[in-house]
Amino acid sequence: MSETNQTPESQYDNQRVPLIHAARLGAVSLAVTTLLLGALWSAVDGMPGLWGVLTGSAVGGGFLLVTVLSVLVTSGHSPSTTAAVVLGSWLVKLVVLLVVLFVLRDLDFYSRRALFAAVVVAMVAVIGSETWGIVRSRTTYVS
Repeated sequence: MSETNQTPESQYDNQRVPLIHAARLGAVSLAVTTLLLGALWSAVDGMPGLWGVLTGSAVGGGFLLVTVLSVLVTSGHSPSTTAAVVLGSWLVKLVVLLVVLFVLRDLDFYSRRALFAAVVVAMVAVIGSETWGIVRSRTTYVS
C-alpha cells in the first residue's frame, strides 16, 4: 500500500534550507534598499549622499549577511565549531567597523546623515527579510 500524498521525509529535513532562504532574501533586500536609498540621498545630497549610502549599506547589511553565511558554512559541523566561527566573525566585524569609522572620521566625501540612515535602514531590512525567510521555510522541528 503506497501513500502518494505523503511528502518524502528528506524534503523538509535539510536544516540548511532556511539559512539559504534567509541569505538570499537578505541579499535581495540589501540590494533593493541600497538602490532606493542611493536614489533618495543622491537627490538630497548629491554624490556625498550616494557614497554615504554605499558605505552604510556595506557596513549595516553586509555585516549581517556575513553572520548568516558563517552559520551556513559551518552548519555541517559541531555546534561548538559553529559558535566559535560566529563569535570569531563578530570579533572581526567589530574590528573592521572600528577601522572603517576611524578612517572615515576626518573624511568629507560622504554624507554622515546618509551613512547613518543607510546603516539603520539596511540593518532593519536585512534582519526583517532574513527573519521572514526563516519563518516561511518549511522544515522539520521534531522527528
